[in-house]
Amino acid sequence: MSFRQKVVLLISLAFITRFVGLNWGNGYFFHPDENNMASAISQLNSQNLNPHFFAYGQFPLYLGYFSLKTIGLPNTFANSIFILRAYSSIFSIISLFFFDKIYPHLSFVLLLIFTPGLIQLAHFGTTESLLVLTFAINLYLAKLILIKPKFWYFFLASLSTGVAIATKISGAYFTIPIIMAAIKIRSWAFVPFGVLSILMGIILSPYNLLTYADFLSSMRYETGVAVGSIPVFYTTQFQNSIPYLFQITKIFPYINGLPIFIFAILSVPFLRIKDRNYTFIVFVSSIIYFLYFGQIYVKWTRFMAPLFFVLPLFATFFIKRFPKLIFIAIIPGVLFFVHYLYSDIRLSSSKYLISKLPPKSIIVSESGNVIDFPIHSDYFTVKNYDFYDHKPSLLAQYVYDSTYIIVPSRRVYKNYNYHYYKYLFNGKLGFQKLYEFHPLYDFFLNPENAEETWSVFDRPTIRVYKKDIGLPLNLYEKLLQE
Repeated sequence: MSFRQKVVLLISLAFITRFVGLNWGNGYFFHPDENNMASAISQLNSQNLNPHFFAYGQFPLYLGYFSLKTIGLPNTFANSIFILRAYSSIFSIISLFFFDKIYPHLSFVLLLIFTPGLIQLAHFGTTESLLVLTFAINLYLAKLILIKPKFWYFFLASLSTGVAIATKISGAYFTIPIIMAAIKIRSWAFVPFGVLSILMGIILSPYNLLTYADFLSSMRYETGVAVGSIPVFYTTQFQNSIPYLFQITKIFPYINGLPIFIFAILSVPFLRIKDRNYTFIVFVSSIIYFLYFGQIYVKWTRFMAPLFFVLPLFATFFIKRFPKLIFIAIIPGVLFFVHYLYSDIRLSSSKYLISKLPPKSIIVSESGNVIDFPIHSDYFTVKNYDFYDHKPSLLAQYVYDSTYIIVPSRRVYKNYNYHYYKYLFNGKLGFQKLYEFHPLYDFFLNPENAEETWSVFDRPTIRVYKKDIGLPLNLYEKLLQE
């Protein structure tokens, strides 16, 4: 196969893995972040561009809104979701180009194409693919600055950084490679670069300044959640988590795939650094980012998104010595991509249960997971219990009345040490497991053991229990007090 044919193949694989399956969820929207962004977009109009939403900047919201307007689609919630997902895919593909410029090697690009975490982010209508892109652009521009310093490169970097800041305040960290490059060449150009970056961030996300009080209030809340001073149900999983070790064990093996993770570790003896100055900038920038975001209380997978390229880069050094191993390295990415070819597991399992469970069954499920488990049938009574507003007596009544119990994901039971789950799983509630629906495992890794957002939004494991022995209501009340 010629070099040109290889490039065409890589481009084709990039488009396939990023764009196929953007309709995951089959019309249901299970991701809370893209739901929040789509809600903000759908309320925008030409007379009022204040999104009243500041967890993220306005740039991606305006990009979605004006794109819908330009192509003539109505500004609905569903259309907003899909335009956000389309842009995530586009940004993911463009970032591959810049990563190739950072380290030009076809094996590196192929590993990135089949990095499970990058495939997933390309299917989420969130900010992460854009942040990955802007970080990659800045790393590349730092390389150009070292080769031949031009103010034009600093100007382009200010545009990229401004977009990052206008997308998420943490994008300010992407100034690091540019500042390091400027210091290395003994240039003061990083000063106007910083000023222009801030100015561009304000222009592209103006309501951060125009409604400063609202923005500051939102930032205080988001910061409180991030550092753990404001307790919320969806951060319970991080209690007693160990900084850095959590990411190394619960994030990177999953988002990169186990082979890339292992090959990256094995690559250390084979590292041959040619451009030490630039390599120093790339890895120090990444390490600084990791050291900061790795130690805060919340350790969501998405916080590590700008670093998803690092282990594939290391693995490339190892695969260059053992090229046939690349076929093993991409297996997790292939398996991860395949699940987007099928109907959402919640829909397929719901359809199956409707065909198997008897009419008039009373089913207990969970609410608080953005959308309740979508089991729709006129023959069932579904009671969705909210564990985030725990009322043991109400739960006892639900269990007493029920015939079946559905656990729609790991989100609650892995975070809350309620007796309900303990006794449900060990049979003490009088229920026995009837069905278990789960996606493909992550090449010897159980996705439920990763940080929760790796699985709960687009491919949860679903468990169904059937009442075998009914207990008296007062006994359920006693068992479920905690």
